[in-house]
Amino acid sequence: MAEDDVGGISDENDGLMAESLLPYDRWIEQAYKQVMVRALNHAAQEGLPDGHHFYITFRTDDPLTVVPKRMLAQYPTEMTIVLQHQFWDLKVDEEADLLTVGLSFGSVPTTLAVPLRAITGFADPHVRLALRFTAVAEDTQPQPEIENAQPAVAAPAVEEDGPKPDPTPQVVSLDAFRKRSNPS
Repeated sequence: MAEDDVGGISDENDGLMAESLLPYDRWIEQAYKQVMVRALNHAAQEGLPDGHHFYITFRTDDPLTVVPKRMLAQYPTEMTIVLQHQFWDLKVDEEADLLTVGLSFGSVPTTLAVPLRAITGFADPHVRLALRFTAVAEDTQPQPEIENAQPAVAAPAVEEDGPKPDPTPQVVSLDAFRKRSNPS
């Protein structure tokens, strides 16, 4: 290890962190999850400031995730919701490891319950913040399914007044970006 110009310690192999017996990667992910939890708690108490909105991606196959059957059929492993204009009863219970929020899909209100451990992504596009997490599986009994509830917002969600994305994949040719040599 060598002292770098800024006074920190760096690995001599291109600045990569050396293998450690300390679980830094887990600690960093826990710290990022706390950032997400604080942002969600702020939104629950104060609402979202102008321009801010959250994308939350989570595992629908976690046994404690509660989503309507129809959404499970459409998103059997992962789903993204957007918290922007129309959500209610946003709550984060850190002790129970649970996020609950009311959302509408097709004008039908529903309440989603998502274990914090099942969240794989959190983003606030207003400030270009994007966090990825490792979902932690746990052997627990599933919650009863919500029979009459309808889903919230399916991934990827689009603002109501924004353009609708084309669902067909787009192929981009890189030829347009390559430098061409002059045949002189």
